[in-house]
Amino acid sequence: MFYKKPGFPEENEILICTIKKILPNCVFVDLDEYKDKEGVVQISEVSPGRIRNIRDFVKEGKKIICKVLKINEERNHIDLSLRRVNQAQRINKNKEYKQEQRSEKILESLAKQKNLTIKDAYEQIGYKLVDEFGTLNDAFQEIVKDENVLKFLSLDPVLQGSLINLIKSKIKPKEVKISATLKLISSLPNGIEEIKKMLKKVNELITKDNLKCDILYAGAPNYRLTITSTNYKEAEKEIEKIEKLVVLDFKSKGKAELIKK
Repeated sequence: MFYKKPGFPEENEILICTIKKILPNCVFVDLDEYKDKEGVVQISEVSPGRIRNIRDFVKEGKKIICKVLKINEERNHIDLSLRRVNQAQRINKNKEYKQEQRSEKILESLAKQKNLTIKDAYEQIGYKLVDEFGTLNDAFQEIVKDENVLKFLSLDPVLQGSLINLIKSKIKPKEVKISATLKLISSLPNGIEEIKKMLKKVNELITKDNLKCDILYAGAPNYRLTITSTNYKEAEKEIEKIEKLVVLDFKSKGKAELIKK
């Protein structure tokens, strides 16, 4: 990747590294995400248990995911661990890194369209987006949801339009899901029909607000609601609306309760 973070990583940060030198008792690696930074993995931090030959676990040029243990900025020394990275952290870091690579490719495509170098594209757009949002991917996710977040850059309208079109063609907005259990109990002779009407009203409310919702029967008297949105706060507000609707509307017909997950 062209973009490298300045300065030092933080302790406990999970990093993508490339192995550059292997010694009998340690491994030296380049920190892929940081400018001109290297770290060292002692043999005891390569893998649990006794290691007879360190080369059974690592190979020059291979990318590995490490955890930052200790930093000495004065000595420019960074201690890392390979064995202390769990599977979930490894999967999440790989996913995050690939997303950032994809976002940089979008910036590269824009640069080619406008006869710019990738360095020019970063100086005009990329660095400012990273400063504002943390990563290119996070910036592009926000732009997908609301292109007005680009206003602070004061870009040429044609350049801005090209960037937005590229982003929207390559990136789908992240979706969040919120689940809740809806309990509907009625002892009326037509109780089942009243419950069906209530569920229909819930669906109509969600459709009106342009959100997706799945309502699944989860065994009497429970119904599982799953709301999908690109905005967590909006999904939470929808849950609150549903709760208000069912409690008030179903009050005279039985008992209604919404249990949030």
